Amino acid sequence: MAPIRPGFGNQDLCLLKRRSFLLLKLTAVVFATVLFCEFLIYYLVIFQCDWPEVKTPARESAQKTLKAMFLADTHLLGEVRGHWLDKLRREWQMERAFQTALWLLQPEVVFILGDIFDEGKWSSPQAWADDVQRFRKIFRHPRHVQLKVVAGNHDIGFHYQMSTYKIKRFEKVFNPKRLFSWKGTNFVMVNSVALEGDGCHICSQAEAELLEISHQLNCSREERGSGPCRDVPLLPASAPVLLQHFPLYRRSDANCSGEDAAPLEERGIPFKERYDVLSREASQQLLWWLRPRLILSGHTHSACEVLHGVGIPEISVPSFSWRNRNNPSFIMGSMTPTEYALAKCYLPHEATVLATYCVAAGLLAVLLLVHSRLLPSPFLFGWNLLRKFKTT
Repeated sequence: MAPIRPGFGNQDLCLLKRRSFLLLKLTAVVFATVLFCEFLIYYLVIFQCDWPEVKTPARESAQKTLKAMFLADTHLLGEVRGHWLDKLRREWQMERAFQTALWLLQPEVVFILGDIFDEGKWSSPQAWADDVQRFRKIFRHPRHVQLKVVAGNHDIGFHYQMSTYKIKRFEKVFNPKRLFSWKGTNFVMVNSVALEGDGCHICSQAEAELLEISHQLNCSREERGSGPCRDVPLLPASAPVLLQHFPLYRRSDANCSGEDAAPLEERGIPFKERYDVLSREASQQLLWWLRPRLILSGHTHSACEVLHGVGIPEISVPSFSWRNRNNPSFIMGSMTPTEYALAKCYLPHEATVLATYCVAAGLLAVLLLVHSRLLPSPFLFGWNLLRKFKTT
């Protein structure tokens, strides 16, 4: 009978404990990294955002201030160009960012300035239904929060691609009303894709709707009771906020600045009318018809602020998705009937999240090498170095 080697069971037990402890450390690192990168980082970053204070005259009640969020160009990927991993990563980012912003900031209304989908201009009925279902999951919101959307060229196609069917399909999901008023503030939501000015049926209908809204707004600014304003529905006597996908005409982004403006090498590239921006004529018509006090637009995926006409500001809202920007953001607006204040809220940078994962992967590699004795323990190495330093 072979003799039993003393301590053999203890060695196995020690080895099992070392492996269990290693597994525990690896699990802790992975769990902490995923928790931080996929959840906590959104709270840490968006928590730093705060609603801007509006200079409200004393005669106006604090109840009149409306908290509005403006975001743009979410570009939910479709079945043709959307890789499953790309969908998962970018849509999770937008979902966490949006849900965290709702919970921390408590907006009353959210506006999305077009290009909600990436393939709405050519998607099949089934693909469209799937995209809409994903949109409703990502941008779900409480009943007391209103969500308003304007159409972009990726939702219904450019002018040469759009059709009545695509517009009706879009408006069946999203409220087609162009005029929205709340707490004394008027918002006009324009289908800027239809402002081609070539007299097509869709374009003529869009212009007729805007002329009707212009009439309502003009009557609201004047004394009623006689003439053409007698039967016009009452609106707040407030200059509107104009919301659309295409920016008003500007030559380029050469005068834009900021960390989320277009790259320097792209700012001087001239914009193409009716493709990158609205035409000069359409832009002048909107300013003349609606006389807005503020304009917010999307489409360029980058930030910019320009002045039109007699000093009417236009804010280009950057993309909300990592697919289009490393540093996405949205605009927070405190609105009253006569004043407004805007602030920008940045989302976590994609590069920060990727760097965090790389650091965690390096830490996991170090733990595995130390366990395999291919690398000395950092603590043992430090202790030996300290002893050597003391002896000298």
